[in-house]
Amino acid sequence: MTAQDVKGAWAVLPTPSKPNASDWRTEDTVDLDESARVVNGLIDAGIDGILSMGTLGEAATMTLPEKRDYMRALVEAARGRVPVYVGTTCLNTRDTIALTREALDIGADGTMLGIPMWCEPSVDVAVQFYKDVAEAVPEMNIAVYANPEAFKFEFPRSFWARVAEIPQVVTAKYIGVGNLLTDLALTKGKIKLLPIDFDYYAAARIDDFVDAFWSSGAVCDPLVTTTLRDLVADARRTADWSKARAFHARLAPTAAPLFPNGSFKEFSTYNIGLEKARMDAAGWMKTGPIRPPYHIVPEPFLAGARKSGEMWAALGRELRSAAEQPPPSMTS
Repeated sequence: MTAQDVKGAWAVLPTPSKPNASDWRTEDTVDLDESARVVNGLIDAGIDGILSMGTLGEAATMTLPEKRDYMRALVEAARGRVPVYVGTTCLNTRDTIALTREALDIGADGTMLGIPMWCEPSVDVAVQFYKDVAEAVPEMNIAVYANPEAFKFEFPRSFWARVAEIPQVVTAKYIGVGNLLTDLALTKGKIKLLPIDFDYYAAARIDDFVDAFWSSGAVCDPLVTTTLRDLVADARRTADWSKARAFHARLAPTAAPLFPNGSFKEFSTYNIGLEKARMDAAGWMKTGPIRPPYHIVPEPFLAGARKSGEMWAALGRELRSAAEQPPPSMTS
């Protein structure tokens, strides 16, 4: 793939779990049937790509056999209809390369690759890590997983300028829009930076190259995600941004209850539990319990996340209701 091949709405998946997944004694926690159902449902709904096994995907708490089974379930369910990227980040370069090779053999299209999270990396260390993985598995597309809280790394401007020279790096799961224009210039069209759905309207107004985004909300109801994609595409085609702006104004408030005290840092501390609570409350998929040790989350924070999911689901119902309405009658 190239950066130009990455377009549209990319769903970020949790890893569905079985009812006993929060018990450390459990050895087989992945609900493979729900995994396949979700992939098929997303593709049927028009989602353009899949990102998996990141933070809310619980890659840090899955066993190696579980990762293999889950990757295989995703690839087999997708059947080549959309790109499937799986997370292969491990605590060191050698294990990351080994898992990335396995993902390639299974048939994954790419890896959503963060940085090993033990020591805080320098820019030299971070860039060399991506170079080493690309050299070892040159056939594998790479999406940089640019989460500063998860990886103790700020992904500064110098990082983007250098990592853009690695041909396998074609996209990135990106946070914020404050440095977007600068980072687009530094990557020179070689990396498609994917903002979150809540930032997509603003990012699309900044630069036409931004024509793709990531959405964990897609598994709350994919219709909301695809509607955002389509309204922005229509706005670009017609130069009329009013409908896209109005929809963003409806979407944005669903984010507020998800972030405890309005803090991204506090959200990141409980990311998995909050996202799973949001998704379960929306009712489109069954995420299942959280794998230890991250299964302890303050109840008031979970209540906010559930509210966020309910708001997203309500917006989806509203969209469906509007679509079912007959067109207004013509009068002379």
